[in-house]
Amino acid sequence: MAMLGKRRPPRPASGHSGLARTPSDNAPRVTSEDTSPLVIERLAHDGRGVAHAANGKTVFVDQALPGEQVEVAVHLTRKRFDEAHIKTLMTTSEQRVTPPCAHFGHCGGCDLQHLNVDAQRTHKREVVRDLFARQGITLAEIGSIQGSEQGYRRRARLGVKVDGQGNTRLGFRAPHSHRLVDIERCPVLLESLQRLLAPLRELLASLEAPRLVGHIELLATEATQVVLVRQLKAHGQDAERWETFAQQQQVALGTWLGREAPVLHWHGAPPVLEDTLALEGVPPLTLNFEPGDFLQVNAQVNQQMIAQVLAWLAPAPGHQLLDLFAGIGNFSLPMAAAGAAVHAVEGNPTMVERIGTNAERNQLTITGQQADLNDPDSVKALLKAHHNIDALVLDPPRNGGEVICQALAHHPVPLVVYISCDPATLARDAAHLVHAGYKIKQVAVADMFLHTAHMETLVLFESDARS
Repeated sequence: MAMLGKRRPPRPASGHSGLARTPSDNAPRVTSEDTSPLVIERLAHDGRGVAHAANGKTVFVDQALPGEQVEVAVHLTRKRFDEAHIKTLMTTSEQRVTPPCAHFGHCGGCDLQHLNVDAQRTHKREVVRDLFARQGITLAEIGSIQGSEQGYRRRARLGVKVDGQGNTRLGFRAPHSHRLVDIERCPVLLESLQRLLAPLRELLASLEAPRLVGHIELLATEATQVVLVRQLKAHGQDAERWETFAQQQQVALGTWLGREAPVLHWHGAPPVLEDTLALEGVPPLTLNFEPGDFLQVNAQVNQQMIAQVLAWLAPAPGHQLLDLFAGIGNFSLPMAAAGAAVHAVEGNPTMVERIGTNAERNQLTITGQQADLNDPDSVKALLKAHHNIDALVLDPPRNGGEVICQALAHHPVPLVVYISCDPATLARDAAHLVHAGYKIKQVAVADMFLHTAHMETLVLFESDARS
């Protein structure tokens, strides 16, 4: 146990490191014969090109765009479809651009960089339209909430690995792999976080026990940058090196220690972590949060989403609103600041306390409670207790708010705004509301995660059942 986490003698160069290899070695492994040239027909929901082989079998092609003719190599064969990558790009789409990141194709993030930004936005709107159509719902106009094309991400988690030669890697996972890709620069990170990558790499190379480090989380607020280190256990001399790094880089440093139930230790005074909201028509708001709390990665787009919800609901004195999956108060506080009476509900009791604290700091009154929003009985009781509300805001995790939407069929609310990070579960839940008589009044897709196939979608539903 004396060597736990410490550097080990390097293995022979031929030893398998388990990390990302050079770009020439990083291509997917071919498991079947190369196919004949294919013509890409459209994009799948995840951004891959879709074609059909001569035998009619569907082929999903990485980094291929509609209209392109490509020679491919199949790297995964399934019964109903194959997965492939481009060997030769024979014709090029006008929508293809040079990816802004040097790590494109090797890092598993930002996998739509080869598609121009306008086409990315169009594709995401069409994904939403298609998923709703599969539920029998036809959407009219879909709006777009747009943010910066680069330097938008204020949070990131980077893996740390030591290879067989004793080299320490810092970066993100390769596509569909646990292998780590060493990252020199990440264009979607805020510049203040990008500047930390090189010093972090130097620090990791100097540690006596780098294998104790599992991953590093970077977080930027308006006031400070935070580095959170996940370690199996403390190492005295390395702890001193981390503290020197924090002083030199002027960052707040925290360490999560332990495997099963890690405990956070701050090196120095704990920082005050704040998210500031500056919205038209309401006073500036400050939301405190702690490491581990949910915080949208794109502050600019988050503020635009809040502004959109405020515009749709027009909260005012006398209005009663219910905010479900309320988090730290991202929507609750702005609605309360506009004068509405807001009741915030969260499954996590710590978040209920956080909302109360944030309301008090901003001199607002918000009532709140803890409830299991995936339990039908709890949801029915909640809607019965607040049967006179004017509007409901629903911002669930990826698995959606199906139980809530089913209950809203029997306990209608005049206006419902649904904010979703998964358009598939959103479409499923929207079908419950539409079949219950709700009408879709507005839809918008937000650029929360530009250059990826992920999106945030906002939908305004209206019910006339209580009019």
